[in-house]
Amino acid sequence: MPTASERLKQSGIVLPAVTSPVGAYVPAVRHGSLLLLSGQIPLRDGKVAYTGKVGGPRTLEDAIAAARLCAINALAIAADTAGGIDRVARVLKLVVYVASAAGFTEQHKAANGASQLMVEVFGDAGRHARAAVGVAELPLDATVEVDVTFELA
Repeated sequence: MPTASERLKQSGIVLPAVTSPVGAYVPAVRHGSLLLLSGQIPLRDGKVAYTGKVGGPRTLEDAIAAARLCAINALAIAADTAGGIDRVARVLKLVVYVASAAGFTEQHKAANGASQLMVEVFGDAGRHARAAVGVAELPLDATVEVDVTFELA
C-alpha cells in the first residue's frame, strides 16, 4: 500500500511552502494526536486564486477546484507541523465553507473537491466526517475555505 507521500508524487502534487497567517492566529494546533488546522483559502503563490460567489461570477467547477486547492494548502500545513505528510494517520473531519450567491444549494458538490483529494492522498484513511456550509462572504473574497482536523500517527 503506497504512503501518502508516494500518492502525492504519483498524482503530481507538490505541496506549497507554508505561508504566514494574515491575522492573530496560528496555522495549526496540535493537541495529543489531533492536529486542528486554521481555515485555508485557495491561495496560490501568495494570492487568492478563486474569488467571488458560486452561483454568481464563479461556477460549481471553479468551487470544486478552489476546494481542492484549499485542501492542498491544508496538507502542506499538516506536513509542516507533523514533520512530514506520512505522520498524518487519518483525516477526521472536513468543514467546507462556500461563498454562495442567493439560490445556490450545491455546496456539498463543491466540497467534493477537498474530500476527493483527501481520499486520493490517504486512501481509506482519507474518508472523513464532513459539513458543507454556504456563507455570504469569506475572508479576502475567497470562493471557498476549508477547515480540517487530522489524527497524527
